[in-house]
Amino acid sequence: MNMEDMILVSVDDHAIEPRGAFDRHMPAKFKGQAPQNKNIDGRDVWVFDGKAWGYMGLNSVVGRPKEEYGMEPLSYDHMRSGTHNVKDRVDDMNANGILGSLCFPTFPGFAGQKFQAHPNRELSLAALQAYNDWHVEDWCGAAPGRFIPMIMVPMWDIQAAVAEVKRHVKNGVHAITFPDNPAMLDYPSIHNEYWDPLWKVCADNKVVINCHIGTGTHAPHASDESPIDAWITSMPISIANSAADWIWGPMWKKYPDLRMALSEGSIGWIPYLLERADFTTAHHEAWTHASFDGEKPSDVFKRHIITCFIEDKFGLHNLEYMNEDMVCWECDYPHSDCTWPYSPESAWDSVSHLTDEQINKVTHLNTMREYSYDPFSIFERAECTVGALRRKAAHVIIEPRSLGGAKPEGQGERIVTSGDINRMFAAASAESAL
Repeated sequence: MNMEDMILVSVDDHAIEPRGAFDRHMPAKFKGQAPQNKNIDGRDVWVFDGKAWGYMGLNSVVGRPKEEYGMEPLSYDHMRSGTHNVKDRVDDMNANGILGSLCFPTFPGFAGQKFQAHPNRELSLAALQAYNDWHVEDWCGAAPGRFIPMIMVPMWDIQAAVAEVKRHVKNGVHAITFPDNPAMLDYPSIHNEYWDPLWKVCADNKVVINCHIGTGTHAPHASDESPIDAWITSMPISIANSAADWIWGPMWKKYPDLRMALSEGSIGWIPYLLERADFTTAHHEAWTHASFDGEKPSDVFKRHIITCFIEDKFGLHNLEYMNEDMVCWECDYPHSDCTWPYSPESAWDSVSHLTDEQINKVTHLNTMREYSYDPFSIFERAECTVGALRRKAAHVIIEPRSLGGAKPEGQGERIVTSGDINRMFAAASAESAL
């Protein structure tokens, strides 16, 4: 196999919701109450129930010179159109040699946190369902075979969450987004029976629970004076604590077909986590009374938990310590970690030492199986390779372009610190009454 022969499917990308995304999907009862995007003082902000959130772009810097990277942009004009226009997104996927993509929300939060925390439960449920309908019908439905649909669930009402999963399973949805640690959002922990109906409906319908980094537990900033590089470095590994918690979760015994994913968590640290988990059981089980019924914790992880990588040579050289059938590739478009438009080159550099069978597994076959995603029912396999897709995209401009907008605070001669980013984030993301 060579690079052009690979088939790439990403299990972690992001969509910037376009203006008007919610409008036609909100029930008539809530006419005029749908989340709206408005330009205020040159910034595009989302307004919902009388409050505005300014952190709209969420690091959607793809296609810009790296010197302009930061926790911006703050308007659609400052973003590449593929971030929010589905036709242009498909063009960008072709230019990057990517066949399929699973996209997390942006304005609502990766796990719908803005809706989960909203006090008006009836209105927030309507907005959440409107988002799901937009995502399934208007985003994924605009390009059949190119996207893996994923929905949010109303965590505050477990029966409504079950109903929402059932509603969209009928539409071919086999993925939900869920916080890596719901207890951090003041919901019951994953060890609580509260979640059992949700786990059951997901297991019964082969629906993957996708837990993106930062949706519950956050990578801590060491100090305001620390270079932001240190925080960025530790960000994927920050999900390790939650990963350990999921290993000891009670749901695996109850629902043996259940699957979850550590989205954007990378894989290089997994072998030690599993070694440590097995050590913990061997040394402490007698007094902690945690039982794996003759198995090891690592067996549970390997069977139930999907992991994913952008670039991770170390992890891919140590697949024998993981389950190579549960490792998937991701692009992270349009965030600053994404490798667009050279994802095939990046992925090939990481996987080229593997066998053809292993390359196919981690680049697309594992994802197709676990997410019930079958693009080959729509496209000929030969149309789906890196080389074939890129040939469709000769018209796409991939050279970095400055799209304007304010430069991040701290950018220039001196090192950008965590304090700079924290202040910027606070100013941009704080809700404000209108």
